[in-house]
Amino acid sequence: MNCNYSMEKCKNIIQLARPRHYIKNILILLPLFFGGLLFDCGLIVKALIAFTSFSFIASTVYIINDIKDVKNDRRHKTKYKRPIASGAVRIRDAIVAACALFFVSIAINVLAFGINLSLAVLLGYFFINILYSVFGLKNIPIIDVFILSAGFILRIIYGGLALGIPVSKWLYLTIFAFSFYMGLGKRRNELIDNKDSTRPVNKFYTKDFLDKNMYVCLTLGIVFYSLWTIAPPYDHSLLFWTIPIVMVIIMNYSLLIEREESEGDPVNVLLGSINLKLLLLLYATTLMGVIYL
Repeated sequence: MNCNYSMEKCKNIIQLARPRHYIKNILILLPLFFGGLLFDCGLIVKALIAFTSFSFIASTVYIINDIKDVKNDRRHKTKYKRPIASGAVRIRDAIVAACALFFVSIAINVLAFGINLSLAVLLGYFFINILYSVFGLKNIPIIDVFILSAGFILRIIYGGLALGIPVSKWLYLTIFAFSFYMGLGKRRNELIDNKDSTRPVNKFYTKDFLDKNMYVCLTLGIVFYSLWTIAPPYDHSLLFWTIPIVMVIIMNYSLLIEREESEGDPVNVLLGSINLKLLLLLYATTLMGVIYL
């Protein structure tokens, strides 16, 4: 019985860390991929180390957020199933897990990359999310979505610094615009679904405002991506022809989050759609052909 209890406890702790959200950390690998260095074994090892370090710091943030939001989560139609809200994990155990993940993340980064800008970005991600979750920035309109979007940009910056690979400014702008689009889409669907009952910031938003600004950011994202495909070092490549694929991917994503049953969470939208995963596979395969052949 004690063995079964320990296994169940470990399972709940792992669920608390939200490993399914590690899919966001693939952004860390983009500098390696777009730099044409995907088959450099030394850099692949470094990329996996960076991925692990950032994943652990992200899990720390998720746990702290769940501790802070436990009362609201218990009133939410799906979040009440989260380990802390459901009572499967005690807050004391969650704090211990968060501290362990934090220090392991920092230790991995320092041992692998030293005390440098990559560590500063890692800590920067942690602290802006503490400001978001603990100190109430998530209750300030626009700032809340900005911080969510900044998290995606920091992942790419971290990957570039950890691997020593420069990243195009156009790529930064592309990711930032698309991240803002997804963040606003998440708020839109929360507003429709929950009528701001579990997220106070939603009382400041309206559906019309979120719709308009979502599609402004979507348009900018496509423009930035298009400019990136024709900027050096890709100005003489076939990368330009991936623009229609990106447009179809975005249209598919928009169709999914416009549905009433969608909560708008990017991870859930991606993992729940076979069509979207197939389109992303087509895009990745096309990129491989353009960059590496």
